[in-house]
Amino acid sequence: MGRAVAALAIVLLAGGAWIAYSELWGHGGGKPVAWHALPGALGTTELTKPVFRRFRKRRDLESYLAKTLAGPAPKLPPIDFTRDEALLAAVGARSSTGYSVRIESVSDERSRVVVRVREVTPSLGDRVAARVTYPYLLATIPQSPKQVRFVWLGRP
Repeated sequence: MGRAVAALAIVLLAGGAWIAYSELWGHGGGKPVAWHALPGALGTTELTKPVFRRFRKRRDLESYLAKTLAGPAPKLPPIDFTRDEALLAAVGARSSTGYSVRIESVSDERSRVVVRVREVTPSLGDRVAARVTYPYLLATIPQSPKQVRFVWLGRP
């Protein structure tokens, strides 16, 4: 009985140490990352479902768009995938032209890259057209071996 309690205590202590390491140390030390938006890069692409993805290779992005879109895949903008990777953030169908997607920040933490994304919504006084739109943002960041995590900041 005493050995089982000691073993359980060791497991719980090790688990707590791992959580502290990964959450406090591993996710700290963020430094800003230069990113470049490619507005309208995919034309009027209809990404009907929310998407938050990273693409390290052109063929992966092309393949994803070919499988996801109902019509023909758009021509991709020139992205140098030898040094950059593409980030795609989309929110799905919206009811007017007043919606958009914006990257608030990209930071390089010790164990991951964090991309903070926000949906911009129209105000009552904004002049918008009432029609279905599919807001998205395609952007690039420098290649990184780290995991990329998208953080949805929600609506303002």
